[in-house]
Amino acid sequence: MTTLSERISQSAFDDSRLRVVLLLDLYDGAQNQFLEVYEDLHKQVSSVPGHIRDELCQSIENPSQWLITSEWESAPRFLAWVSSEEHVASVQPLHGCVRDTRSLRFSVLRETGQDHGPAAAAFSPGVSAGPDFGSASADVPERSRGRLQVAPRRGDGVVRHALTFTVKPGSEAVVAELLSGYASPQAQVDEHTRLRRTSLFMHGNRVVRAVEVEGDLLAALRHVALQPEVRALEEAINPYLEQDRDLSDPGSARTFFTRAALPAVHHVAAGGERPELARHALFYPAKKGCGTELARLLAAQDEAAVDDAASPIEASTVFQRDDIVVRLLDLRGPHDARPALTLGVEGGHKAAVLARLLDSAKDGVPTTHQEISRFLERSEMRLITDRRSPDRA
Repeated sequence: MTTLSERISQSAFDDSRLRVVLLLDLYDGAQNQFLEVYEDLHKQVSSVPGHIRDELCQSIENPSQWLITSEWESAPRFLAWVSSEEHVASVQPLHGCVRDTRSLRFSVLRETGQDHGPAAAAFSPGVSAGPDFGSASADVPERSRGRLQVAPRRGDGVVRHALTFTVKPGSEAVVAELLSGYASPQAQVDEHTRLRRTSLFMHGNRVVRAVEVEGDLLAALRHVALQPEVRALEEAINPYLEQDRDLSDPGSARTFFTRAALPAVHHVAAGGERPELARHALFYPAKKGCGTELARLLAAQDEAAVDDAASPIEASTVFQRDDIVVRLLDLRGPHDARPALTLGVEGGHKAAVLARLLDSAKDGVPTTHQEISRFLERSEMRLITDRRSPDRA
């Protein structure tokens, strides 16, 4: 019988198959245009590494509602595609015929039917006793087409997401002041959804905004975008952005936020009551093509750290998009008490592996306590603001 761990756990790195569900609401009279766009999109996606198949469905109750399901060998394969510029360009034609979309992503846990049974699934090739964080390779073997998620994960009802963008060099102080001084939006979105926490960090001219939402993430993001306090802030920072955007143009806004999305690929937290914690963020610019491997390395350490009663790490979230990796930590005590653990390189040859994967490791492998401390200091992001909804303060 499957049991749930006491830990809170979310991960894209168990290498189980991924099912992506895309709900679409079409404009009236746009069906033929949509079908033409879908055929072109299907041809592009079918050649993407890791894509297995997709299905197009139409509602039997409302012909304007459509559903696209796609199956992928693993979540990292899908995330690499959805974060690419090729994906941004390929979905542009959809915007002319689709009124609204909603994307949902699921690991495949069980299969039933004539070809698939629980007993067969339990012994199918490629299924291991648990997530394999030891292999940091982003390559997924062909046999993992049959791999299922090994066990259910225990959540905490919170969805984690981040956005990242860069500002023009020299404008960092002005942008930091704007981001720290805005009025917080209303936390309650609706009966089921609530904005729980927003943390803003900067590293050089890069901004990272991490949010925690109880309930529906999409509803929360749309709610926040409509709040006058947030709209005023977004307009105020527009002149300082390196990537131009026009928030009055839905297409421009959609493209900006698509490129700014920084998904949470791994989260782990100790179960039970938490003591007072300090939040820190570390920025890891990976070498080209090494982002997923780096994120796996950090996720593996944090899995072990949360299980260690002596570890100051109570919770960790790893965000990754292409070669940008950000690690958000909730710590007991000072962050530099165990600098190697905080940096993600405690034990074995992890410092050498990290140096190999990082684009910024120009000084070689940090080996001494002092070198690791300096490395940690360079990686730490500056906290701009960390806001919780009133009754969570």
